[in-house]
Amino acid sequence: MIQFGIDRLVADAALRAPLAGRRVALLAHPASVTASLGHSLDALARLPGVRLSAAFGPQHGLRGDKQDNMVESPDFVDPVHGIPVFSLYGEVRRPTDAMLDSFDVLLVDLQDLGCRIYTFITTLRYVLEAAAKHRKAVWVLDRPNPAGRPVEGLTLRAGWESFVGAGPMPMRHGLTMAEMARWFVRELRLDVELQVVPMQGWDPAAAPGHGWPLGERSWVNPSPNAPNLSMARAYAGTVMLEGTTLSEGRGTTRPLELFGAPDLDPRAVAAGMRRLAPHWLRGCILREAWFEPTFHKHVGKLCAGLQVHVDDPSYRHDEFRPWRLMAAAFKAIRAQRPDYPLWRDFPYEYEHDRLAIDLINGGPLLREWVDDPEAAAADLEALAAQDERDWLQRRADVLLYR
Repeated sequence: MIQFGIDRLVADAALRAPLAGRRVALLAHPASVTASLGHSLDALARLPGVRLSAAFGPQHGLRGDKQDNMVESPDFVDPVHGIPVFSLYGEVRRPTDAMLDSFDVLLVDLQDLGCRIYTFITTLRYVLEAAAKHRKAVWVLDRPNPAGRPVEGLTLRAGWESFVGAGPMPMRHGLTMAEMARWFVRELRLDVELQVVPMQGWDPAAAPGHGWPLGERSWVNPSPNAPNLSMARAYAGTVMLEGTTLSEGRGTTRPLELFGAPDLDPRAVAAGMRRLAPHWLRGCILREAWFEPTFHKHVGKLCAGLQVHVDDPSYRHDEFRPWRLMAAAFKAIRAQRPDYPLWRDFPYEYEHDRLAIDLINGGPLLREWVDDPEAAAADLEALAAQDERDWLQRRADVLLYR
């Protein structure tokens, strides 16, 4: 049976012995739960010798109640434990001096999705940098990467760092949170007391979960629009829809598994994708779908589009490439309708001067490839494949599970 970092810490008094006499804070969200689905904050509060002094919430909040991007969470006092809960997605993104004064050791227990744009890894970077500056300790209680080990996408280019771009890595990075912490410490040359509590029994290659322990652990949404494993698998591609005028399915029951718009011809789009790069569509099934978002883009309008299915026996984990899949969709739309208003031009994650699609991709290369009628699938393939090979080498020495 697999044990997550929090379960090992709770079960092993020797493992948590170094916490004795130190003020302990927890950075968590709704998916920060033990094997019995109790929240990590409650589990830690029951432990003898652990002095909880504060808690922190990332984007969407400790309780995961904030639905969309740029919807901030306030600070509050936990009604059960009586400790301050500080928001790292409110007035600030980085912990302030006053916040850092509330603890000696910060436990990080965040379920990630294995995608560069998912802002929990940016928050991890920020707390590591702050801890190094203020001589605080950070313990990462590790959890699975539900997207597994495959890597995909262009590396974030210099100068394109943002809250959705924490560093020079591809879109799908293939690391767990603890491995990512080790990479940040190495990449940024941080002098920080980092302690990792690794999982036991995690096999990222094991079918059918390929990263997520299906049948062993319940899925709890780490953010409001991350409702299941299918979303996590597709997210490294479908998240790019946030930089477009197409609906990514927010306001439906299958967000970030489907896409569409009122004026889209899904059959023609799918055919165009197959003509462009049929090998980019492997490992999944595309199905025509119609939906009406109850909020967000195209609210109350009938949208036609495609759903990405990765939850049946035809799913091929090592072949599925969601970033290339969505790149093909954008290219097919552009080829059929050169004047289609594809790129979203309104603020995204507090950025007002750069296009959302470029922020998401860590540079303009993907958008420029889509908009260039002369650019072929092989051109994007060459760029991405080189970045992916480089990342596989650069991440090798931080891996904890082999």
